[in-house]
Amino acid sequence: MFVDVLRCRICESEYPAVATGTCDRCFGPLEPVYDWDSPSVTRESIEAGPPSLWRYAELLPAAAPPGAAASPGWTPLVAAPRLAGALGVGELFLKLDSANPTHSFKDRVVAVAAAKAVEFGLGTLSATSTGNLANAVAARAAALDLPAVIFCPAGLEPEKLAATTIYGARIYGVRGSYDDCSRLVSELAGDVDWAIVNVNLRSYYAEGSKTLAFEICEQLGWETPDVVVAPVGSGALFTKVWQGFLQFERLGLVTGPRPRLVGGQAAGCAPVADAFAEDRRVSPVRPASVATSIAIGNPADGDLAIATAKASGGGVFSVPEDEIGPNISLLAETGGIFGEGATGAALGALREAVRRGVVGERDRVVLLVTGTGLKTPQLAEVSGAVVEVEPDVDVVLDELGVTA
Repeated sequence: MFVDVLRCRICESEYPAVATGTCDRCFGPLEPVYDWDSPSVTRESIEAGPPSLWRYAELLPAAAPPGAAASPGWTPLVAAPRLAGALGVGELFLKLDSANPTHSFKDRVVAVAAAKAVEFGLGTLSATSTGNLANAVAARAAALDLPAVIFCPAGLEPEKLAATTIYGARIYGVRGSYDDCSRLVSELAGDVDWAIVNVNLRSYYAEGSKTLAFEICEQLGWETPDVVVAPVGSGALFTKVWQGFLQFERLGLVTGPRPRLVGGQAAGCAPVADAFAEDRRVSPVRPASVATSIAIGNPADGDLAIATAKASGGGVFSVPEDEIGPNISLLAETGGIFGEGATGAALGALREAVRRGVVGERDRVVLLVTGTGLKTPQLAEVSGAVVEVEPDVDVVLDELGVTA
């Protein structure tokens, strides 16, 4: 659908669909306005599309680029019966966005933002990031033969830095938190003619997240799950996934009730979870969390995330810092998937939702695995160990306690 208007999600002020992400009146997030009176999308048209997020191009604010079939998205949805049994839920599916090109869901949002940057004729891709977004922006810029400039908090995990510099991006380590980086880049946006994906292109960038909801419905046979569980950082992923379910419902593409959305934050940076628990607006906090990928102290969509949780009948819950690692290990040992810190927070929130009765033993649940644990291996609690042995079968049999 052609988009020529952006609308504020708070005050509903409208603007031309240019490279801008924030309302001038209330500073709320802007989003594309689609023409829902003349939709051309059907189940059949979607199924005939490429095996990527661009199969939903009619519901995105940018045209599918060349090579759409090799783009991010259409990631696996796999059953995790052992983990479901351990948690006490009916069915549990893992949505593996760690299967994307740079191993996180950020490839989705960057794909849409980059397509829009090309349409706008912007020649440099940029972002402020805690790691995953840096990887995705650098990789997409390399594929498009564009320069990339990334701003990250100084002291970022070396695994995430290596997965960004490998693509030739220029990285600046800012002495401060993610929120300090965000303020710096927001000010910089007025002085450079760049595509800063989570600043001036945020209106389009955020739309990529709703394709997770589209894929889940399609992969479940055009049905909705009962519950979707996601980590919460800025709140954009959480709110856009909900919006995706509503859009499919509006178009008559899916059956079943609207899912409950459950969000998780690590206790060391839980402004949304704390505000949800206290039934108030979000207040900024200073991040102090091992789950660095979602450690955003002043979340742009925090209040919208709370409204989404309430509207869906779900919730946003805080997870103790010392439970993040054990949750990562539980997922690995029972589901065979190594997730990052954000996934540890999401799984912790699911456990809390079960404890509170928000999620029950008959529910069909989808847990979003938004990134790979290989980027933050230090968070996992490793249960196995390496035992060195001689290349001698008798020695190995003796070590195993097996009598030849």
